[in-house]
Amino acid sequence: MRHSRAIVASLLLVALLPTLSLGDIPKPPSLSAGGGTKKDKLKTEKLPPCKACTVLVNSFRDGIKRTERAKHDGGDAAWEEERLGSYKTSELRLVEIQERLCTDIVRGEDQCHQLAEDYETQIEEWWKNHQTTQPDLHRWLCVEQAAVCCPDGFYGPNCDPCPTCFGNGKCKGNGTRKGNGKCACDEGYTGDNCDSCSEEHYQAFRDETKLLCSRCHKACAAGGCTGAGPNSCRVCRSGWVMDSARGGCVDVDECIKEAPCTNHQFCVNNEGSYSCLECDKSCDGCNGDGPDLCEKCAEGYELRDGMCTDTSNEKRNQYATFTRYLTYLGLCIATCIVLQNSTWLAALVGLAVAVYISVSEYWLNTAPQQPAAPSPRILDEILQQH
Repeated sequence: MRHSRAIVASLLLVALLPTLSLGDIPKPPSLSAGGGTKKDKLKTEKLPPCKACTVLVNSFRDGIKRTERAKHDGGDAAWEEERLGSYKTSELRLVEIQERLCTDIVRGEDQCHQLAEDYETQIEEWWKNHQTTQPDLHRWLCVEQAAVCCPDGFYGPNCDPCPTCFGNGKCKGNGTRKGNGKCACDEGYTGDNCDSCSEEHYQAFRDETKLLCSRCHKACAAGGCTGAGPNSCRVCRSGWVMDSARGGCVDVDECIKEAPCTNHQFCVNNEGSYSCLECDKSCDGCNGDGPDLCEKCAEGYELRDGMCTDTSNEKRNQYATFTRYLTYLGLCIATCIVLQNSTWLAALVGLAVAVYISVSEYWLNTAPQQPAAPSPRILDEILQQH
């Protein structure tokens, strides 16, 4: 019976299949246009033409290193040299390199694989005919054949020579068929050929081929300087003031001029600025760090020997002592009042109270003794036993 029901259900499902549209069948989740992992995005990233060709060449060079002497390790030296010479430029080695070409690329892997297909003929020609006479694959393929790069020191569609930039910048488009050849100057340099110092820098050294610029002292503002140190500033930065007598910038002591800190802080002057630091907890106002530089002592502290000293523990001990003695006095008075009709009983109870007071005071006033440290000889004996 159960078997018959299964057959009927199967027949109904087959009969209904033609009526189902493709939209009714659930589809596996797919990545959206902007989705995918970071690795996937790097893999599909499009690099500039020269950069992409350089990446391909570098991957091919890695393959050459990987297969170098891979088939000939050890053995007869003469036989090895003969076989190695044939393997060096063999079709077998080329195939081994191409099998793993671009697999080590992180950025632009897909583009690298595409270029490997586009330039397959040129790479094979270089491998067979130009590997010895023109060993620089990048120059042969990317510069001469594909014409997407320029030699180092050249730029633009016609590979025009780059300016020197005086050694203080980079030529825009250097080594590529792009760029305008202008100098992108390093920090501190300016000019069409990076042959001048920028603002807030001064000329520290110069000859016919080299210029060295150094940053002005931090006291100098945008007006720049004529040399090193605050005395060479043309304009002073905030926190400094121009000294008309000797020239240059002098630090402003804001702690004296402005008193910028609160009552519970003290001021420390820095070059061009200041800092406010918290007073010691024993102080109610201070002139510096520490309990000996208080203007007056905070509550719970007293001035002793030039320092604000914590007296809260002393006061607590005095109060505890007064309370204890008052308790003892109360015990004695109570004993006398209660047992005034019996002298012997009063004397006995009074003696017990006196003993209690004596033992309590002795216990309270005796400092606990720390266990004595064992002597070095005893320690040596213990170590020898173990």
